[in-house]
Amino acid sequence: MGLFDKLAGWLGLKKKEVHVLCLGLDNSGKTTIINKLKPSNAQTQDIVPTIGFSIEKFKTSSLSFTVFDMSGQGKYRDLWEHYYKEGQAIIFVIDSSDKLRMVVAKEELDTLLNHPDIKHRRLPVLFFANKMDLRDAISSVKVSQLLSLENIKDKPWHICASDALKGEGLQEGVDWLQGISHIILK
Repeated sequence: MGLFDKLAGWLGLKKKEVHVLCLGLDNSGKTTIINKLKPSNAQTQDIVPTIGFSIEKFKTSSLSFTVFDMSGQGKYRDLWEHYYKEGQAIIFVIDSSDKLRMVVAKEELDTLLNHPDIKHRRLPVLFFANKMDLRDAISSVKVSQLLSLENIKDKPWHICASDALKGEGLQEGVDWLQGISHIILK
């Protein structure tokens, strides 16, 4: 650590780093959301499905986020648990227009929340009910009901309706994560 880094740390100017796991089924919009959260000059034009995982970074006014974008394809979901110990917050993305796979999303969420590396930690969970721009999309309230989010009593959580392509709803989620950072950084 250099002198300026130490000085910034002492003065409280250095941004706290938060490790975030971005999870959800394949094609829910995880990579698109993370891409939109990056500065516009760092955004990718062509989004391709994530194979395995990728690591992205972005900053807000007070936090520096390192996001582990985990593939949501069935054959890669077992890899998620290898990153649970490192995670300080979770972003769980749901395709709100994919009613058929809402049950699968709920099963994956339940498995995640009951995993030994997650269960007894007060990790904040941000839900994006994504693809709200699609005609078949259901409301974030309905997504919340289908996923039984009201049963999550031991972790702070928040759900945002989002359209990742336009970036709508994303800032609300990031603002919530930033506001709950006192829990994240304990």
